[in-house]
Amino acid sequence: MTTTWDSDQPPPNLRLTFGGTLRVVLRGLLLALLVFGGLVILVLLRLVERPIFGLHRPVTPYITQTVCRAAFWVLGMRFVRHGTPMEGRGAVVANHTSWLDIFALNAAKRIYFVSKSEVAGWPGIGWLARATGTVFIRRDRAEARSQTEVFRARLMAGHKLLFFPEGTSTDGLQVLPFKTTLFEAFFDSELRDEIAVQPVSVIYHAPRGEDARFYGWWGDMSFGAHLLTTLAARKQGTVEVVYHSPLPVAAFAGRKALAQRCEAMVRAGHSARQTGVQ
Repeated sequence: MTTTWDSDQPPPNLRLTFGGTLRVVLRGLLLALLVFGGLVILVLLRLVERPIFGLHRPVTPYITQTVCRAAFWVLGMRFVRHGTPMEGRGAVVANHTSWLDIFALNAAKRIYFVSKSEVAGWPGIGWLARATGTVFIRRDRAEARSQTEVFRARLMAGHKLLFFPEGTSTDGLQVLPFKTTLFEAFFDSELRDEIAVQPVSVIYHAPRGEDARFYGWWGDMSFGAHLLTTLAARKQGTVEVVYHSPLPVAAFAGRKALAQRCEAMVRAGHSARQTGVQ
């Protein structure tokens, strides 16, 4: 069962002015053309890429990365990356604030998300997720073995799988305790000595004068309302993506120790940058 994080403080109110409405229309159209235009190109290229390379994707991930970088230009948001994404085999774990994380993490490095199975059926988003190589999972112990086999195949093929160990998004001001279940797959006998896990902190700075939780998406907030608020902003803020040192899985006794270390690094990076640039 997926638990949604909530706050005892109500989210910021949506204030849609005439100017904001114009920005929603302009940015929304440009973003839709960018995302779905890029998706069409990706799907067409994948029709050629898949029969030749199978699980390996030497071309199409660059389409996703280019689209996500351009999305921040459309939104007017500043994107900043710190640190170096790892080159070897392995996974990435990050804190989760909103749907904007998809753009931020794809813009920084070619990765493949691991997502709950329900997302595959969501209109629009599910189609995008499937086309870009997302791995869908069910939080069911009965399927743990088959999911580990999928992770093994993807990781050994060089795919950087990205997990959100918090299990839910937040207001962006904190990092929740990491759930350890998915870390167990990294200790598979064929993976443990071959891969590393790289912790990543994602930090959002609200537009000047706005609520610090401006980019957070939590509780019963609808995707539509959050999208409108983001598109309507007269001035946008900044998103920072901080890559920490990769952690060899073989250096840890088990999933709990690895998860705790990843959480500590993500939490420290998040805390250190929250008062950074705007």
